[in-house]
Amino acid sequence: MNEELVTLAADPAGVWAAALGTTGFFALLTVIVWQVAATWRARMVAAREQQYKELAQKYAQLLEDNVELHRRSIEELTEARRSIAALERQLPAAERAE
Repeated sequence: MNEELVTLAADPAGVWAAALGTTGFFALLTVIVWQVAATWRARMVAAREQQYKELAQKYAQLLEDNVELHRRSIEELTEARRSIAALERQLPAAERAE
C-alpha cells in the first residue's frame, strides 16, 4: 500500500500539466467574464445613446411647437393692434356725433 502512494506523488510532468491546465482554465474564465462585461457595457452605451436620440427628437418637436405658438401669438397681437387702431380712428367720429 505504501508503494502505491509513493509512485503517484512523484510524477513532475503531471504537476506541470495540472498547473498549466489550471492556469489556462482561469485565463479562459477571465476572458469570458471580461467579454461579458464589455458586451454589457456596450449595450448600456447603446441604450443610453438611443435615449439621447429620443430626447433630442422630443426637444425638437417641443421647439417646433413653441415656434408655432409664438407665431400665433404674434398674429393675434397684430390683429389686436389693427382692431385698436380701427377703434381709435372711429372714436373721434363718435365723439363729434355726440
